[in-house]
Amino acid sequence: CGACVAACPNGSAMLFTAAKVSHLAKLPQGKVEAAKRIINMVEAMDRQGFGNCGNHYECQAVCPKGIHVKNIAKMNREYLKALFKSIK
Repeated sequence: CGACVAACPNGSAMLFTAAKVSHLAKLPQGKVEAAKRIINMVEAMDRQGFGNCGNHYECQAVCPKGIHVKNIAKMNREYLKALFKSIK
């Protein structure tokens, strides 16, 4: 919905993007393109000029779905793993 982005002092869309990455990772189909998808999603977020997470947790506080910021850490881990895979 974007409430997290509006509440964030940095205008970060990391919780929003991380929630979508986590959601798509749970689906059985799409495992083949999972690494490419996360790279594309994070790079699109960066191109749009959203800020980075500053650990204010305002996003989590206003999220009507109760999405936890631990999803951002998961997204960062998956992004780094995907980058390393793409280098090989």
